[in-house]
Amino acid sequence: MLPQFGAAVRKKKLDSAVTADIGGAPDKASVDAAWLVLEAANDLGDHAAIEACRRVIDAELNGTVAGGSDIDLVLGYFR
Repeated sequence: MLPQFGAAVRKKKLDSAVTADIGGAPDKASVDAAWLVLEAANDLGDHAAIEACRRVIDAELNGTVAGGSDIDLVLGYFR
């Protein structure tokens, strides 16, 4: 089996975030994605995405669960 690179690895990490346990803290992949989206959203001036990313990141720092709509926005941002 060949190793996966680039987009295949990112997609695998993002897909694993979608299947995260709803009862626990946010999946690390969704938080990593939130940081990437936050950077892009800042560059683009996308205030709604910036706020969603901040809520996902804050949820991880507080050990709570981010809203489903925020996670959906973060994971679907580059699609």
